[in-house]
Amino acid sequence: MLIPSFILMYFILTKQSKLNTYFSKNALEKLSVSNQYFSNKSRSITLFLALIFMIIALARPVTNEKINDIESQLNAVVIAIDVSKSMNAIDIYPNRLEFAKRKLLDIIDTSNTEAIGVILFAKSSFLLSAVTQDLASLKLLINNFDRGINFDNGTNIFSTLETTQKLLKDYSSKNLILLTDGGDNKDFDNEIKFANENKINIYTLALGTLQGSVIKLNDGNFLTNKDGDIVNVKLNESIKELSLKTNGGYINYSLDNSDINQILSDINSKSQKEKFDNTKYKSYTELFYYPLALGIFLLLIAFSSLPSFTKNKSSLFVILLSLIFTSNLNLHASSIFDFNIIKEANNAYEKEEYEKASNEFEKLDSNEARDYNLANSYYKDNKFKEAIELYKNIQSSNKDLEFKKLHNLGNSYAKNKDFQNAIKSYEEALKLKNDKNTKENLELAKKLLEDQDNKQDNKNKDKKQNEEEKKEKDNQEQKKQEDKQENQQKEESKKSENQKQEQSQKEQEEQNKEDARKQNIMSDYEEQKWLKELENQKTNSLLKKMESSNEDSISNPW
Repeated sequence: MLIPSFILMYFILTKQSKLNTYFSKNALEKLSVSNQYFSNKSRSITLFLALIFMIIALARPVTNEKINDIESQLNAVVIAIDVSKSMNAIDIYPNRLEFAKRKLLDIIDTSNTEAIGVILFAKSSFLLSAVTQDLASLKLLINNFDRGINFDNGTNIFSTLETTQKLLKDYSSKNLILLTDGGDNKDFDNEIKFANENKINIYTLALGTLQGSVIKLNDGNFLTNKDGDIVNVKLNESIKELSLKTNGGYINYSLDNSDINQILSDINSKSQKEKFDNTKYKSYTELFYYPLALGIFLLLIAFSSLPSFTKNKSSLFVILLSLIFTSNLNLHASSIFDFNIIKEANNAYEKEEYEKASNEFEKLDSNEARDYNLANSYYKDNKFKEAIELYKNIQSSNKDLEFKKLHNLGNSYAKNKDFQNAIKSYEEALKLKNDKNTKENLELAKKLLEDQDNKQDNKNKDKKQNEEEKKEKDNQEQKKQEDKQENQQKEESKKSENQKQEQSQKEQEEQNKEDARKQNIMSDYEEQKWLKELENQKTNSLLKKMESSNEDSISNPW
């Protein structure tokens, strides 16, 4: 509407004779403008210059490109989960270990100022994840971890402290959160001494009840001691002393998040935040308002040639001016004032209002920066398919942006359980930049793909075995039917012989059943052996056993 408005204004001011064909004389008289101060040529030049400057303003000129850094200030926290057999007790639904896993995921979801590492411990400690701020990948790792692995009995908290010290040795504040039932130790003097010497703050989330519970095994039976009595495992409250004497805290579990909120709040109040990876972004100084103001000024000069502002002419001036600028704002709000939309989108993203951020980014014209930010919003909003499509369509000559796109594309594929494409994306990203997090994600994706393939192979093997067993059973039934028919045919003529044959048949059937039973036993044995081997492979692929100077010497079977 800007250009047609200026054309109409030009004809009204200078070419009145050509408008007689389209407008009545009375209307044109009301729209006529005197040339007392400006000639037609001067007014036309002024209006043309005003138009030029307004078009320049629409181009949105900028200057002073700046690279700004945003430093992530986070608390380093290690979370250790007790995976000893006592954590299979069922006094907490469905059991203590499953409940601990849910609490770990709740901590990750609730946390917004923490970088988190994860340790599993029983008689020894196993490193599941080093301290990272990539919490999305950490959740993926936890959800895919096989908790069917059979760990050694025992609760060696000292080895957990040693591992924590190794992970947090370069951090000023060292925080450890224990998710445990306390094990069987009556005192923790060595652990308290080690923690205080190394300034480790220990927080304990106690998982268990004072009444205790039996431990249900995978085969459905209950764990017994060496005397054959069923074991009842209670919460060991002695661990409270470990937390209270190490500048930490102790709290019993709750069904809501009040327990973890209290722990995280205490950590935030006591700990000194550490600097993690910097986030870089560009900013510019907007210059569009200078040519816009000059264009408006020249437009006003053109109208200042009016000899007098009568009521009608004044109204015309206001109407035309309103038309021009109203049309301009409606047509070009998305180009002149994009920065307002970008600001709203970024604010929503920082507040974790990812759906709102996506809606704001969608209002902008498509370009590599807008598409990248929109894809990130989709990813955070768990719209992984939409994020993948956007990431794939981004083509950038910016090496850094291309790397980030490929890294995030790999994360999106991984969240969508498409580990093959995730691996390809991570490998392409590493060709552009040698990044530690990308390498870790690549290794994780490879391990998860391997586990996925193993599960599929196991499923195919079970299917084949079931088919063979069914075939064998059908053959046995067919043979039985044939024998029965043969016996019936001979019954009238050879009664005595038939009796012998029936006896022989019964013996054969018993032998077949015995053979089938032995075969099934052997099959079950082979299956269990294979599953155990698979579990050992998973342990080696996902966990790293940590060395300890103080091995747990407990002799209890849990």
